[in-house]
Amino acid sequence: MLTLTDQATDVVKTITAQTTEGEAAGLRISQQETDPNALGLTPVESPQPGDQVLEADGARLFLDPTAAIALDNEVLDAQVDEAGTVQFGIGPKD
Repeated sequence: MLTLTDQATDVVKTITAQTTEGEAAGLRISQQETDPNALGLTPVESPQPGDQVLEADGARLFLDPTAAIALDNEVLDAQVDEAGTVQFGIGPKD
């Protein structure tokens, strides 16, 4: 199952709070329609049927079935640069 670093947890909570409303909101990781080999991240109000729901210290992630399989045993990290731009990265668990 995907895990989050502390930095990723903070960034997910911040993005969700700034772009969605409601307690069921989170970020959804899903296969991109334009590129089946790519995953995208989108703020949403609630998970879709079939999504795997991950919660970590108040951060909520929803993974579509393709993302759940692709990200099994991975770690999600996030970096924020001086301009406030967020970049997510995925790597293997240690």
